[in-house]
Amino acid sequence: MADTQVDVVEGCRLPVLRKNQENEDEWPLAEILSVKELTGRKLYYVHYIDFNKRLDEWVTPDRLDLKKLQFPKKEAKTPTKNGLPGSRPSSPERDPVRKSVDHSLQTATAPSRGKTLPTPKRKAESVSLANQVSPATPVPSLPAATETTQASVYPAARDSNTFTPKSNPRDDHEQLTSLTTNGTGRRLMPSQPGRKRKANCVGTDEDSQDSCDGIPSAPRMTGSLVSDRSHDDIVTRMKNIDCIELGRHRLKPWYFSPYPQELTALPILYLCEFCLKYLKSLKCLQRHLTKCNLRHPPGNEIYRKGTISFFEIDGRKNKTYSQNLCLLAKCFLDHKTLYYDTDPFLFYVMTEYDSKGFHIVGYFSKEKESTEDYNVACILTLPPYQRRGYGKLLIEFSYELSKVEGKTGTPEKPLSDLGLLSYRSYWSQTILEILMDLKCDNGERPQITINEISEITSVKKEDVISTLQYLNLINYYKGQYILTLSEDIVEGHERAMQKRHLRIDPKCLHFNPKDWSKRGKW
Repeated sequence: MADTQVDVVEGCRLPVLRKNQENEDEWPLAEILSVKELTGRKLYYVHYIDFNKRLDEWVTPDRLDLKKLQFPKKEAKTPTKNGLPGSRPSSPERDPVRKSVDHSLQTATAPSRGKTLPTPKRKAESVSLANQVSPATPVPSLPAATETTQASVYPAARDSNTFTPKSNPRDDHEQLTSLTTNGTGRRLMPSQPGRKRKANCVGTDEDSQDSCDGIPSAPRMTGSLVSDRSHDDIVTRMKNIDCIELGRHRLKPWYFSPYPQELTALPILYLCEFCLKYLKSLKCLQRHLTKCNLRHPPGNEIYRKGTISFFEIDGRKNKTYSQNLCLLAKCFLDHKTLYYDTDPFLFYVMTEYDSKGFHIVGYFSKEKESTEDYNVACILTLPPYQRRGYGKLLIEFSYELSKVEGKTGTPEKPLSDLGLLSYRSYWSQTILEILMDLKCDNGERPQITINEISEITSVKKEDVISTLQYLNLINYYKGQYILTLSEDIVEGHERAMQKRHLRIDPKCLHFNPKDWSKRGKW
């Protein structure tokens, strides 16, 4: 569909041909971010509007639908935002007077965006505790109405498992008054999405979660890796590494990572899988391996069971390794920014052992001191190991550390789309596991409070409430809030747990938390 006489420039928008998850052709609207010429042929780097940036790619002219081309708005000066100079051409307005390459364009409509990445949606009819709240945001405590007296037993076709709540003066305001297994309940288990990134459990696109308003602030020395996106320019919006060779795997990066400029033109960037040092050629890597003595990440091995090990790495004591790890992770994390000052962070690297050494599978980082009770700053499972249960294992390990520390924790927001899916799935399975293990006491219905769920799991109360709302387990009955588990939810949970073979064994954890408020510990 390309017309070589039309000059497509950066900032233009037009439909671009791509394959969706069902391998069908679709023409989503895309923005041209860059143009280059290779062997006499132009290539265009496109970002699909309303799609995740990891799908951005270089395309050939024959994939462009120039009949619906939208030119960028002309500006005399470089466009600005909040007084800050920008580096990308401004995009067309939503209803612009389009310059047409063809007079028939005036009646042409924008193409369908096609299918976006699967993102399970919360049911609109779900009964909430107050207002429906996004799971990525803090959720208010249960309203005072829950202080009312207990409700009578739900009528049910099969009520062999009915539960009565208990009264606890300490947390009456958060009492969950009953739990009923009900064969007549509607199906509430969230559908499992198809692939990517996530895998996870629901989630909005990363690009929509990050705020780009306001003046960028200086990096916090104590922690947060969240990017405010106001530093974005046309360079950081484009993938700069084509391929990374890490051990026996070759990885295709999803996002920009600030590796040295001279390495970005290489067809393959080589990494030592033990120290993560980056090298420009296979020969350099082979020479490095003869001198590299590491066969596992630096730091202390604090967990081992079977072939799975976790190493704790201090960002101050092992600065080079931590910086190399951040550079690698940035290839697959777009919602976090990279700071070379790794001192305020601890890194927990999960590895898989074989005869050649301990191979990195994934990692998470956390602040040594967090004022917001964050127990995870960044979390990543490398692509070759995704969809195999390692993501939930990383999350479970982070909460095991919180249990040893005697704290409740929550991941730093915003979560990526895949991260949100993984956390939603973990929270759901963990909470349902507790509810289904409740036993009747003297013939009365089982009872539990949100505080007790939070204390058992180390999951923050806001995350417990948002998960119960997401699963639509909370109902209002005769002046009180109750939990209702349908047979569909029970069966769905049992099927999910049968597939979850990797679990953390607390007996194999050897971890002594430090008091990082004493600067001498740094």
